Amino acid sequence: MSAEIVDGRAVSAAVRERIKKAAEGMDVKPGLAVVIVGDDPASHVYVRNKKRGCEEVGFRSWVYELPENIREEELLSLIDKLNAESDVHGILVQLPLPDHINEETVTERIAPEKDVDAFSSYNAGRLFKGEPGLIPCTPHGIMVMLEHYGISVRGKRCVVVGRSNIVGKPVAQLLLAADGTVTVCHSKTKDLASVTRDADILVCAVGKANFITADMVKPGAVVIDVGMNRNEEGKLCGDVDFAHVANTASYITPVPGGVGPMTISMLLENTLLAAGNIMKNEQR
Repeated sequence: MSAEIVDGRAVSAAVRERIKKAAEGMDVKPGLAVVIVGDDPASHVYVRNKKRGCEEVGFRSWVYELPENIREEELLSLIDKLNAESDVHGILVQLPLPDHINEETVTERIAPEKDVDAFSSYNAGRLFKGEPGLIPCTPHGIMVMLEHYGISVRGKRCVVVGRSNIVGKPVAQLLLAADGTVTVCHSKTKDLASVTRDADILVCAVGKANFITADMVKPGAVVIDVGMNRNEEGKLCGDVDFAHVANTASYITPVPGGVGPMTISMLLENTLLAAGNIMKNEQR
């Protein structure tokens, strides 16, 4: 068996085209403000890609580059200013932050209606309760890819490896909302392979190169690889041993070119949604 490759770049392009057309029909141009602290090279690459994505779909964008030693109070003051700006509809603070800045304090300071990363307790709570709102970008992108490929979650056994607030927990909630039967695994899970082998849909987000091997995957399973790692040769790879698992799975996401492109597209989707919601509230 040779798995069908889930092409995140193609799905992302389709999503961005839809976003661009929707934005053209709005009375306001959606605007995204991105804040980055320090000189982490990977973070700067992500920020450039986000700015490029905004340009592609016709959004406004602003990038605020702050020094590594900025005081937390100064960062919070900037967020307060952006919360009050009427032409800023989405605010994103690039993570990770320096050790002297509390990430939770920062993410909770962003106005919930502008929290396009959907990391705040408010948006996490709405997701948990199944209420409409902003959805974390990577988990949302996974669900859009599954839908695009006609992969139904209903009644399927879904296993999520990883329990982070950014991917593991929210994607489990989304799979549950789509009527999947969901198991969340983590570092304390006993006999992990016996659990993953039961999965019809397997999502791996642990940050360990080639962690999921072929003997851990049920024949015909859908495998979603959220990992972004470097192997011993310095080559970009995921959490899944792609070359071998592709011979077992029915569908599999590559790294790069799988989940990654969807994350920024869903960020743009959230910014579009936030702009529409803010505009409606202003008209009331």
